[in-house]
Amino acid sequence: MNRLVSIARSLAGPAILVAVLFAGWTFRKQLFPQQETAAASDDKPSAESAEKQTVLEISEQARKNLSLTSKAARPQSYWRTVVIPGEVADRPGLSDRGVTSPAVGVVTAIHAFPGDTMRPGETLFTLRLFSEYLQATQTSLFKARQETAIVQAEIDRLSGAVNTGAVSRSKMIELQSEVSRQNTLIQAARQELLTRGLMPDQVQQIESGTFVSTVDVVAPPVRDLSSVSRRAPPQEVQQVTYINEAGQDQGLAYEVQELSVELGQQVQAGQLLANLSNHQMLYVVGHAFKREAAYLEQAAQEKRPIEVEFAEDEEGRWPELNQTFNIRHLANSIDTNSRTFDFFVPLTNQSRLYGEQGRAFLVWRFRPGQRARIHVPVEKFDDVFVLPSEAVVREGPEAYVFRQNGDLFKQIPVHVLHEDRRSVVIANDGNITAGAFLAQGSAASLNRVLKSQSASGKQPGVHVHADGTTHAAH
Repeated sequence: MNRLVSIARSLAGPAILVAVLFAGWTFRKQLFPQQETAAASDDKPSAESAEKQTVLEISEQARKNLSLTSKAARPQSYWRTVVIPGEVADRPGLSDRGVTSPAVGVVTAIHAFPGDTMRPGETLFTLRLFSEYLQATQTSLFKARQETAIVQAEIDRLSGAVNTGAVSRSKMIELQSEVSRQNTLIQAARQELLTRGLMPDQVQQIESGTFVSTVDVVAPPVRDLSSVSRRAPPQEVQQVTYINEAGQDQGLAYEVQELSVELGQQVQAGQLLANLSNHQMLYVVGHAFKREAAYLEQAAQEKRPIEVEFAEDEEGRWPELNQTFNIRHLANSIDTNSRTFDFFVPLTNQSRLYGEQGRAFLVWRFRPGQRARIHVPVEKFDDVFVLPSEAVVREGPEAYVFRQNGDLFKQIPVHVLHEDRRSVVIANDGNITAGAFLAQGSAASLNRVLKSQSASGKQPGVHVHADGTTHAAH
């Protein structure tokens, strides 16, 4: 019995202690009201503090220093593109024109030099003729003209005698046949001389007995583009003419690119004298790998608009290039050295005139050999937001943009669907509302300022009014 009493007394102490602790925990709010209130107040501002850590205030002067602008976010469609290198090149058959010698001769005068602009019909060279064939043709033309005049005079003299029977009708028929034969020789000689580069007034001089010993080689007429218009889109067909700054039609069609002869040089019939150029209609030639052929074929078949980014092209110095670029055709051969194949995008060039009143020069916006980047669309995104690449900042797997509200910029997490060197495509998942003003650049700078304010302990996102009152950003 005594032993049981002893055990009961030993257990009573711990039981009382447990009961006291339980009662204290149960009635802690009544026993320690100030400490509980303080703990609750510490938990409540934590969410507000986290909210403030995503907002910063940027003054108007600071925004100007950062060149920071904002635009309203609007859902749109966007094409993902592959970038293919390319270059501007002449368009065969349209960009260059060779001028050849019409006959054997010696170059006695050169009237145009590299860089000079020419109108159709203006003189390029003067040749002293050495061609025996051309001299013989002139002689034949003169003789045929004289024979025609003699026979025609005989017909006129005998026409009255036919009615009286003094001259037979067969004689008149023979004379008229001779006139027809001589007229055929005249037409053939005229055509030959005109083909050789002589002017119509020179041909008339030859018929009157004044032979031509020199010939002027002139700029050829403008090519008729009607054959091109039947096969090319309307934007490819342009009239070859230029307008100066005063709005006057200059009628210029060619620029002397290269001279192939020298003064006093003897040339043969058909020999190249000069190369004339017209860089109004060009190609942008892309160099693609075989793995990109499917993208290019589909883009060409569906006539998807191609974006071309030209190197060394200063914006603002030229008018806006209102042209839709499309792939015209793909090459069916692969370069053995680069293992690439070419595709061709037509380009209509722009030009300006400069120089003195009597001698004008052309400067072209795009030049053969100029490098370019060709953006070929391959995948379409619908109902997305598209921002410049500088408008998004990354921290590990997270990506952020900044929404502007007056002087306040709030950091917004976003889901990036695609990005390239220039643009970032953001999902329209509700984080950004349509019409919200988003910063279009300097996102990395804004993020650094935000982190600096958070580290300094300053309350970001608190705007001070002129009357001294404050409010926190939401």
